[in-house]
Amino acid sequence: MSKKMETCNCNVIHKDAVEKVRNIMPQDEKLNILADFFKVFGDPTRLKILSALFEEELCVCDISALLNMTQSAVSHQLRLLKKSHIVKFRREGKVVYYSLDDGHIKSIVDQGIMHISE
Repeated sequence: MSKKMETCNCNVIHKDAVEKVRNIMPQDEKLNILADFFKVFGDPTRLKILSALFEEELCVCDISALLNMTQSAVSHQLRLLKKSHIVKFRREGKVVYYSLDDGHIKSIVDQGIMHISE
């Protein structure tokens, strides 16, 4: 049994609709930056780190113990998250604490969880 493609069976371009959308769509540069931003969420380890940081500001040692990972591995993931402006840090003496860069991050992950839970 062949599946029918869900495409038009005609060759009509709706110029008004195309122009309207073209004028509203974000520029390619902005979409490329957004795509890179979402790639950061594509790793389960980074999502675990973010889930922990949703609850509490933590240092690398805390996250390592929580996730049963080496400090080196956690530090690597935190560098990527920091580079993407998803987490920030503050130093208190010799300890560096990590937290979310802003409240949008939790909202983005919460929306994703809601989407997959439907």
